[in-house]
Amino acid sequence: MTGGRAEGRPPFVGLTGGMAAGKTEALGALERLGAATISSDDVVHELLASDEVRDLLAERFGDRVVHGGEVDRSAVAEVVFGDSHEREWLEGELWPRVGRRIAEWRDELAEREEPPRAAVVEVPLLFEAGMKDGFDATVAIVAPERLCEERAADRGHAGIESRASRQLSQEEKAARANHVVENDGDLGDLERKMAAVLDAVRR
Repeated sequence: MTGGRAEGRPPFVGLTGGMAAGKTEALGALERLGAATISSDDVVHELLASDEVRDLLAERFGDRVVHGGEVDRSAVAEVVFGDSHEREWLEGELWPRVGRRIAEWRDELAEREEPPRAAVVEVPLLFEAGMKDGFDATVAIVAPERLCEERAADRGHAGIESRASRQLSQEEKAARANHVVENDGDLGDLERKMAAVLDAVRR
């Protein structure tokens, strides 16, 4: 995934933040405000549903991760998040494919008659993966730890603890981002803050 704002293209923005800080809600707010949005996690889910990736996983891990012809994402998480070697293998297979899909998406946006106000990609491990330079601007969503803990507890899906252990702290993410939004209010408050960020990245 490469950055650099070509003439006529909307700002290319990377959105990240702390675990359960509200990245998905922020992404939704940006979409309502006229940005085109995509989530790297959603792209990964699409890839895991493809025949190509399903067959790769079945060859690597066997029947424990494929049931009824479909990838069991929870089973994959249990296998790879506790084994750094297997996790690196999986990321090595998935991330180039994710990058190509996002590049295609960005090219599709450039062909629209009415370009979006910005092209925003949600990437949970944006800074950890060294992807900052691929974007025109980066935004970090942060929230009080108490709120993050409450939201994370409501999810309870496999791999949360492992991903959290690999993430920079909220303070570190905020220090590296071009824009920081504290999500400590309601959705209306978050949308107002995202509107201000969108105006800033367009200037």
